[in-house]
Parts: sequence; structure tokens; C-alpha cells
Amino acid sequence: MSRTGRLRSEIETFLTTKGQRNTSEILEHVNKRFRWGATMNQVGNVLARDSRFIKAGFAEGTTVAGFRERVCIWALAAN
Repeated sequence: MSRTGRLRSEIETFLTTKGQRNTSEILEHVNKRFRWGATMNQVGNVLARDSRFIKAGFAEGTTVAGFRERVCIWALAAN
């Protein structure tokens, strides 16, 4: 199994049950689910490079500090 095999399958399960989610929500779920967690870069690379996931769009918002933030919304690819 690859280094990110468990992470990939957990993200797939999460998107199957919850539908489209943004990168921050996926990262939060992974970090609650696993003791070892993951970084935002790891999650972003897994989502961008695995053909099971597609980018469904973007969400714009602001952070607590008042900075504008743009995150990707991810979904499962139709096979």
C-alpha cells in the first residue's frame, strides 16, 4: 500500500457519505479520524493527484483574522 493509502480511502469514504466538501472540511475530518493526522499540503496533493476525486468548484470566505480565503470544493468522480 502506498504511503497515503489509508488517507485516500478515508477521504473517499467521507465524500461518499457526506457528498461534496471543501478542502478544510476534509482536513478537519482526517485529523479527527486519525491520531497521526495530516497536513493541508498532504490532503491537497492526495485530492489533486488521485483520479477518484474531482474539483467541483471554489468557495470564497473570510478567516477569523479578516483575510479572504479561497478553498476548493471536492467530489467523487463518476466512474
